[in-house]
Amino acid sequence: MRAILIAGGFGLIGTLLGTPLAIRLLVRKGYGQLIRDDGPTSHHTKRGTPTMGGLVIIVSVVVAYALAKLITGSAPSASALLLLYLFVGLGLVGFLDDYIKVIKQRSLGLRSKAKLAGQALVALSFALLALRFPDGDGRTPISEGISFIRDIPGWTLPAAVIVVWVLVMIWGTSNAVNLTDGLDGLATGASVMVFGAYMLINLWQNNQSCAINPGAKCYDVRDPLDLAVVAAALTGACFGFLWWNASPAKIFMGDTGSLSLGGAMAGFAIMTRTEVLLLVLGGLFVIITLSVILQVGWFKMSGGKRLFRMAPLQHHFELMGWAEITIVVRFWIISGLFVALGLGIFYSEWVSGL
Repeated sequence: MRAILIAGGFGLIGTLLGTPLAIRLLVRKGYGQLIRDDGPTSHHTKRGTPTMGGLVIIVSVVVAYALAKLITGSAPSASALLLLYLFVGLGLVGFLDDYIKVIKQRSLGLRSKAKLAGQALVALSFALLALRFPDGDGRTPISEGISFIRDIPGWTLPAAVIVVWVLVMIWGTSNAVNLTDGLDGLATGASVMVFGAYMLINLWQNNQSCAINPGAKCYDVRDPLDLAVVAAALTGACFGFLWWNASPAKIFMGDTGSLSLGGAMAGFAIMTRTEVLLLVLGGLFVIITLSVILQVGWFKMSGGKRLFRMAPLQHHFELMGWAEITIVVRFWIISGLFVALGLGIFYSEWVSGL
C-alpha cells in the first residue's frame, strides 16, 4: 500500500511541476500544435499551443514507479515492467508522429500505415514477452484465454491467436484514446477515471488473489499489487497534467500521450483478465470511436451523406454550438458513469459468485 501512495504522489508532483517547465522549453523550441483546416474553426485559436506534453506524463510515471520501488525496497515485477514497456513504446510511436507534425509542418504526422506498423511492433513484442516469465505458480503476465472479469471457461486459445487478440486490443484502445483527445482536458480527465478504476481492481484482485486466498472466487492474476502501483502512478500523473491541460489548455499531450495512455489501458485489461470489461470502463472512448466508424461507413454507403456534422462525436456538438468546456464536463460525467458501472459489474460478479 505504501508503494501505491508513493507512486501516485510522485506521479502527481512530476506532471504538476514538470509540465510548466516543458511548456517553456517547447515554446522556446517553437514546438506548437498545428490545426487541421477541416476541423472546427474555433480550434484555430489553439494554433501554436505546445504539444508533445505526453512526454512529461511518461517520464513522471516511470520515475514515480522507480522511486516507489526504491523507497519501499521491493523488486519490480515482470508484469509491471512489461506494462511500462508497452506504455513507453507506444509513447515513442506517438512522439515520432508529433515530431513530424511539428518539424515538417504536416498536420497529419506519420502516414497511417507507418503509425499502425509502429503500434503493431510494440504490441506484438509485448504480447510475445508477456506470454513468458511464469511465476512460482506458473502464472504468466497474460493468459491464453479471453476474459470478461476473469478468464472465460472454455475460451482458451492457441498462443498465436492470443497474440493477434492482444494486437487488436492495443490497436483499438490506443487509437480510441487518440480520437478522444480533441478537446482541452477531455482524454486526460477520462483517463484519470479509468486508471483509478484499475488501481481499485488490482487492489481487490490482490486481496482476493489465488496465491493468498485460494478458492472458487479468487483471481488468478500475476502481480496485481505491483500493477496497482503503476495504475496509481498513471492516475497521479494524469491528474497533474490535467491542471495544465484543462481549458484553456496551456499544453496538449499529443499522440505521445494519447497512444501511450491507450496502450496502458489495454495492457491493464489484458493483465487483469478484464478484457471485455474495458468496453464498459472505457465506454466514452468506445462511443467516440463508434461515431467515427459510423460516420465513415454511412458516408460511403449513402454516397456522401453524414450522420454527424463532424466526427469524432465531440466535434459534432461543437458545431451544434455547445461550448467546449460544456462538452468536456458532460463527457467526463458520461465517462464517470461508465467507470462506476464497470466497477459495479466487477464487484457484483464477486459477490454473486457467478
